[in-house]
Amino acid sequence: MELQVRLLHPQARLPRRAHPGDAGADLHSVEEIIIPPGERRDVGTGLALAIPEGYAGFVQPRSGLAFKHGIMVVNSPGLIDAGYRGEVRVSLYNSGREPFAVAVGERIAQLLIQRVEEPAFVAADELPDTRRGQGGFGSSGR
Repeated sequence: MELQVRLLHPQARLPRRAHPGDAGADLHSVEEIIIPPGERRDVGTGLALAIPEGYAGFVQPRSGLAFKHGIMVVNSPGLIDAGYRGEVRVSLYNSGREPFAVAVGERIAQLLIQRVEEPAFVAADELPDTRRGQGGFGSSGR
């Protein structure tokens, strides 16, 4: 599968996997931004994607940024629908104690392209029983 990517900014880079077989491809910043502790910023990647029908893009945090600096993707995973052709922007949140500087070209998130089902939603008076039933938050223990 090939995915068409439009570079919208002179500093934009194609998404790239760090290692063969990696599921996620790194997204890079085209902006220099400071994210103060406890705040979020919208960071541009300078990319537009032609995700085909039946697929979606999911923007995930980078584990190293999350663990070392507390940098997370606010709406993780961020969803990119197949019909969207605008710039992919990443909402980053700094849960750390220090300001975090995002440099141009820095890897800020990962992009995953996945096939998605498009079921027809049908109203039902009853649902089939399961072992779990209506057990929600905390239903399996701590």
